[in-house]
Amino acid sequence: MKFSREGEIRWPRKVRTAADAVRFIDAVGYCLLFPVQNLPLPSLYYALARRYPLTWDTYTEKIWHWKDDLGRQRRAFYAKYFKGRGTFISLALLPHFLAMRDSAASPGDHERFYAGGRISHDARAIWQALEQHGPLATLELRHACKMDSKAGNVRFKRAMLELQCLLQVVHFGAEQETAAWASGRFELTARAFPRQVLRAREIAPETARAVIAKKYLHWHPEVLPVRLARLFRWTEAEAAAASAITPARRGYNSPPRNPKTQERSSRRVT
Repeated sequence: MKFSREGEIRWPRKVRTAADAVRFIDAVGYCLLFPVQNLPLPSLYYALARRYPLTWDTYTEKIWHWKDDLGRQRRAFYAKYFKGRGTFISLALLPHFLAMRDSAASPGDHERFYAGGRISHDARAIWQALEQHGPLATLELRHACKMDSKAGNVRFKRAMLELQCLLQVVHFGAEQETAAWASGRFELTARAFPRQVLRAREIAPETARAVIAKKYLHWHPEVLPVRLARLFRWTEAEAAAASAITPARRGYNSPPRNPKTQERSSRRVT
């Protein structure tokens, strides 16, 4: 796997505990579990380890357990979101992501999403199983959806990614189903974070985009709208509108810069 320092920030506090991790996630708003090439976002790994390249050690083991605990404890949202990679979203910004994706759904909304062409048949089956049974570990969920076979596992992974990218399913802990690695446990976002879902229904998509952009530009004030469009899958017009009304474009909490460096940054497409 390739990694990149692009998008990382120098968090001023040392991340040592799960509580520190929550404070970091709250401060940045959203971040990756591990750094990913060509995905310019901060990662919890770098905030903890402060080094590259990534190796399996005490740091990676620690945050691997945190991803299981924080969602289950409802301290942060965790799912495979940005480019299908492990992503944390703070509880404060989760309503804005849901509003941005028009994903503030109820537990029984699978039929509406399926009828609207937003989810596949397999994704609907997983959603229905979670609605009926509550949180389930991977093997239990595959069995409930009749996706036990090798081919079924391929379908399951594809459909799970589909639901996570729509923010409909959240990683909700882990369960030791076999002698190997513990399996992920999953729950519907609507049941795990009902207050955030209700709040999302009060937020207009353009407001959600502006708030999400404001958080990113707080840490990366030199970034141009084209990068926001690529990162969040917005149109160029949506990215321009979101960044235009963001105070960070006018120097919001940005550190002093050398005028020549500022001029070069303003011309560069990041």
